[in-house]
Amino acid sequence: MKRANPAVRELKNIGATVARQLHEIGIQTKDDLERVGAATAYCEMKQRHPEARTPLCYYLYSLEGALRDQHWDDIGDDVKKSLQNDVARFSGAS
Repeated sequence: MKRANPAVRELKNIGATVARQLHEIGIQTKDDLERVGAATAYCEMKQRHPEARTPLCYYLYSLEGALRDQHWDDIGDDVKKSLQNDVARFSGAS
């Protein structure tokens, strides 16, 4: 039986490194991630770790997949494009 509000480490696609970086920005649970959203969480993680050169799929798509309980590559191209647009808007506002 799945918990109603699991810790981020328990979500699909989320490994130890991503979970640690989510914790660093105050995201501990699935509800926290839902409240912030995948694109915002990704941008905050990138701001905190600008040296990281990780592909979008490993963070951005994985975060969205975690919210949907799907493998990151199964979220669909339209969702991926929308997430990329959200990140571009967020980055442009900085």
